[in-house]
Amino acid sequence: MERLKGKSVYKGIALGKISVLKKDDYVVKRVKIEDPEAEIERVSQAREKAREQLQKLYDKAVKEVGEASAAIFEVHQMMLDDDDYNESIENIIRTQEVNAEYAVATTGDNFSQMFASMDDDYMKARAADVKDISERLVRNLYGGDGGDMEFDQPVIIVADDLSPSETVQLDKEKILAFVTVHGSTNSHTAILARMMNIPALIGVNMDLEKLKTGMEAVVDGFAAEVIFNPDEEVRMDARKRIQEEEEKTKLLLELKGKENVTKSGHKINIYANIGSVGDMGYVLENDAGGIGLFRSEFLYIGRNELPSEEEQFQVYKQVAQTMAGKKVIIRTLDIGADKQADYLGLGKEDNPALGYRAIRICLTQPEIFKTQLRALFRAAVYGNISIMYPMITSVEEVLEIKKIVKEVKDELEAEGTPYKNDVEEGIMIETPASVIISDDLAKEVDFFSIGTNDLTQYTLAIDRQNEKLDKFYNPHHKAILRMIQTVVDNAHKEGKWAGICGELGADTELTETFVKMGIDELSVAPSMILKLRKIVRDMP
Repeated sequence: MERLKGKSVYKGIALGKISVLKKDDYVVKRVKIEDPEAEIERVSQAREKAREQLQKLYDKAVKEVGEASAAIFEVHQMMLDDDDYNESIENIIRTQEVNAEYAVATTGDNFSQMFASMDDDYMKARAADVKDISERLVRNLYGGDGGDMEFDQPVIIVADDLSPSETVQLDKEKILAFVTVHGSTNSHTAILARMMNIPALIGVNMDLEKLKTGMEAVVDGFAAEVIFNPDEEVRMDARKRIQEEEEKTKLLLELKGKENVTKSGHKINIYANIGSVGDMGYVLENDAGGIGLFRSEFLYIGRNELPSEEEQFQVYKQVAQTMAGKKVIIRTLDIGADKQADYLGLGKEDNPALGYRAIRICLTQPEIFKTQLRALFRAAVYGNISIMYPMITSVEEVLEIKKIVKEVKDELEAEGTPYKNDVEEGIMIETPASVIISDDLAKEVDFFSIGTNDLTQYTLAIDRQNEKLDKFYNPHHKAILRMIQTVVDNAHKEGKWAGICGELGADTELTETFVKMGIDELSVAPSMILKLRKIVRDMP
């Protein structure tokens, strides 16, 4: 039995088997072989395995994000059977008498370079697809698992860290808890854990090489510790505490269908933050009043090319229809900083948190922005969609957005494409600049949503992804609370509403404070909705 401490990012108890996720880093070596036909047969088997893996990924993606977004896995399956690609692999094996891994990797590099050098954008995008397919075949040849992070039973994920694109691939129904060596309390792993209502620890000093998938563990989010190979006494205690937590959850479920209103009659909206259509189940299960933050950037990461207008339209339409008239606030592309999409070629920056990200990308690459806006205004016909623009620092940016929005509407009108004209449009307040000029900004927009994660980062000059600075990251800082009050007051002076969609909105120590400040809406992880409802309803 081994006990290790970490930092808890969501309290709870989990007991189960671990799945150790390690980054596959294969060094492909050229090896002389005696039997080329045997190597070709190995490639054939690896290809068959890849086909099964891709079919599973396609089926999963269809359920979670719809057919349009899942289409990439169909493309990969077709490319697996490309005659030129497969003939090149076989030719290298036969003529050079080399191992299958080397032949696949070489072919992958050759084809990828060939596609990348083409003028056609569609063909350029295929370069990344060929690379993906080749890496999958190589992993299969080495006996890997395909890198798809699929599990036969619910497991405790143990990893060095998880990137946003990796969390997108996870089968959320089969995760009991997260335990990582690195990561910050504001990482996407942490945000996902809070959304899913499962315990998570970061900063655990564990040796991943010694841990084996299938080992049993207890994750205690209350004590901020993980216990590997627990004895029977620890397991029994864990089972008892898991049952107690389930009883508490049942009591909260009695609040479903009730209003978020204090005893004196003050109402507040409590909405949900989500990252994909696959998260909608959590929203409905926890009785959210609406969606206060749909992180559209997750449509852009974990793939090799920009999502098309139709792809985005289908996703936004599905969310709007599912929410059946309840408000759905969709944040426009907020990529950059810790959320990267290699195909956008954003490049490495010394300080990405202060760099080329979010609305700055949209305003300098308006075609990307227009594609998303077209999809949003079209989807708004099917429900109560609002649009929210991130990382605003000036009135001039808002005016430029309005100009682009008008161009998009004019185009849709000219085409005769159905769209909703009177969509509510707001901005995120997440920079000190936007707080200071929030009186001017309130005249130009319909609402404010305060992104406390970045607002805290920029106000305190602390990189929220830097785990060494966790002890200095203080979202309760008086400066932050004063800023929130300023924003609320300036919004109300112009007859506009103001909410919080950052992690601070779910901080139960501040719920009463926020209600007294006059916050109109709190948008939080679905798992926190009923907990906040109870606090609000217990307030005088």
